[in-house]
Amino acid sequence: MLYAIIAEDAADSLDKRLATRPAHLQRLNQLKEQGHLVLAGPHPAIDSEDPGPAGFSGSLIVAEFSSQKAAQEWANADPYLAAGVYAKVTVKPFKQVLP
Repeated sequence: MLYAIIAEDAADSLDKRLATRPAHLQRLNQLKEQGHLVLAGPHPAIDSEDPGPAGFSGSLIVAEFSSQKAAQEWANADPYLAAGVYAKVTVKPFKQVLP
C-alpha cells in the first residue's frame, strides 16, 4: 500500500537540511531503486522553486510499504529527523487516484 510521509521542518533548520541532504537522498534513492518511491520533494517556504535563504517548510514523500508500521519505522530513521530538520512527521495511508 502507498503511504504519505508528511514532514514539517523545525524553525531555522536550513543549514541542518543542507548538511544532511546527501544521506536523506541516499535513502530516497534506495526506495526508488526498489520501485517503491512514487514522489518526493520539499515544500519551499515561499512561492518559489528556489527559495534561497527562506528555506523549506517541510517535505512530502509518497512511497509503497508493506504496512503503516513499516512506513513509520522508515520515516523514523530519516537522517533529517535525527539531525533536527524535521520537527514533526506524520505517516498516513495514501490512495493514488490520478494519474
